[in-house]
Amino acid sequence: MRVLIAPDSFGDTLTAVEACDAIARGWSAARPGDVLERAPQSDGGPGFVDVLAVAGGTVHRSDVAGPLGAPVEATWLLDGDTAYLESAQACGLHLLGGAPTPRTAVAATTHGVGTLIAAALAAGARRIVVGLGGSGTSDGGRGMIEALGGLCPASEALGDVALVAATDVENPLLGPDGAAAIFGPQKGADDAAIAILDERNARWAAEILEVTGRSVAESVGAGAAGGLGAALFALGATREAGAAIVARRTGRHEQITGADVVVTGEGRLDRQSLRGKLVTAVAAAARDGGAAVLAFAGAVELDDAELAGAGVDAAHAIVDFAGSLDVAMNDAAHQLEGLARSVAERWSARP
Repeated sequence: MRVLIAPDSFGDTLTAVEACDAIARGWSAARPGDVLERAPQSDGGPGFVDVLAVAGGTVHRSDVAGPLGAPVEATWLLDGDTAYLESAQACGLHLLGGAPTPRTAVAATTHGVGTLIAAALAAGARRIVVGLGGSGTSDGGRGMIEALGGLCPASEALGDVALVAATDVENPLLGPDGAAAIFGPQKGADDAAIAILDERNARWAAEILEVTGRSVAESVGAGAAGGLGAALFALGATREAGAAIVARRTGRHEQITGADVVVTGEGRLDRQSLRGKLVTAVAAAARDGGAAVLAFAGAVELDDAELAGAGVDAAHAIVDFAGSLDVAMNDAAHQLEGLARSVAERWSARP
């Protein structure tokens, strides 16, 4: 049996490559006769650059300001005249230096992403793809714009550059489905902070409209990475699904063809996963190819009907296998390996 292992990263606990390896170890221990293929994935969030670099190009390193101003080293990829950047490497939630709070939710900035864009321009990039996801910010991308000198200078610098916002998140910038309301809580925002962030982003959207003539607040994906999508759209970016970019560059659809089982996964399977995120993109492609689809996640918050609607035959949570959240988080690789082995041992023709 041919098994394609194609997970995203598992939050801050496992990269996509580490998750791939853990699943492969567990599965092969239970079913050594199966043919396993590893295809780590990303939807534009953490691991985006690492996954794309497998297909070639030159990895560069740049020192940038992290979300709270402390210096961090971020990697980005240049392949020909196309640069691939990962916003999480400059303003990721994991770079806050501790648990997120309402204070950090309001203070965190995307300034470092602007520095990465400037570095890509200096290296000769004529197409810049910015992976969005996993950010600790909700500044609407204002920090990125400020790092590029402001709206007018940034627009001029990028005037003849093809800019792409790579995101599978469809949320707008503002309102009950916007960046602050939906993603703010996981970045430490309480109700008061959410109100501050939403109002601040509303003023920023109005400024963008006045200066550039572009109305970005309701654009699909504007709320990605705490509103970084909106700032990219203000500079003329187009939106493309991060999972589709990775699929095309890594040949994922060709890999899925002929697979009997596709194993995917991410940190949390919840209703956000149903809004075009990587697991559902992989599941849709696998279903079209006639493969069974298994999903592993740190936690699973979808019922059987929701999973079936997304094309997932069965989902298994690490926290259930580990017995506690603490063990699942602190021993993620071994627990995922054990879960994969347990599922593989029970495998027949279908999950």
